[in-house]
Amino acid sequence: MRPAVGPVRRCRPLLHSPTMRITLLGTGGPRPDPARQGPATLVETAGLRLLFDAGRGVTTQLARVDVSLHDLDAVFLTHHHFDHIGGLGDLLMSAWNLGRTRPLNVYGPKGTRRIVATFFEQVYAADIRFRMKEAEHLGAPIPHPSETFRAYDIKTGVIESSETLRLEAGRIEHGGHVLGLATDEWSAVGYRIEGDGRSACIAGDAVAGLDLEVLARSVDALVICAYLSGDEMVHDADRFLSDHVLAGGPQAARIAADTGAKQLILTHLRQKPYELIEAMAREVRDVYDGDVIIGQDLLAIDV
Repeated sequence: MRPAVGPVRRCRPLLHSPTMRITLLGTGGPRPDPARQGPATLVETAGLRLLFDAGRGVTTQLARVDVSLHDLDAVFLTHHHFDHIGGLGDLLMSAWNLGRTRPLNVYGPKGTRRIVATFFEQVYAADIRFRMKEAEHLGAPIPHPSETFRAYDIKTGVIESSETLRLEAGRIEHGGHVLGLATDEWSAVGYRIEGDGRSACIAGDAVAGLDLEVLARSVDALVICAYLSGDEMVHDADRFLSDHVLAGGPQAARIAADTGAKQLILTHLRQKPYELIEAMAREVRDVYDGDVIIGQDLLAIDV
């Protein structure tokens, strides 16, 4: 059943070849890393620019790849860990400050509407009042950002389906089960995108289970967390984390192999030396025989 959410709106046609492009805007995690910004992935397909997660630095990263905030068509969140939404308020307020009035919808699991409302009603309320008064004083009134940016708590299922785009959301396992959290306390989703004859799954910080197999089945590209390499899993806590909360390299490789994904794109990497990155690549290829890409910030991949 299609969730009751607002439509994905096109701002303007893309000037691009007829293929899907994935740009890794941020490939880090919760720990500040000078080489990697927070989790954020841009998918360009079917004439749309779709942003998945909005970690720290996402607004600046979009500027670095020459994507205007006026040209984003929708924002999708996988879950509400701070490293995945740390840049969301900055993104929305920056777009508003730059004069965006075209609607931009933010989709995510339960609680997304409340988070965005809190930005406008509490966190940035004084700033919004100031800027609206300033604009009124200058004779050029501006609308409240809540008139431009709407948020939706999505349910699993097909979000968008047309001749050019199919977008589906499903539940992913990201620690809720093992920690005993009910779905109204913690919810995480992944996304399957089909457009331009290509398909991709944005799996967030998933481990195997729930709807991930359906979302990732035979996709042309699986974008998934690989926080730790096998060599880093030296303590029980590391193995618990990688098996039940967020995938490491070996777990991501097994998911890709089991779902038949054609390409595996690893992101959400904990800071580590080059030798461990190389070790991760080798251990992944021992399990998965498809194309493997170890993510780095601003890397663009034509699927």
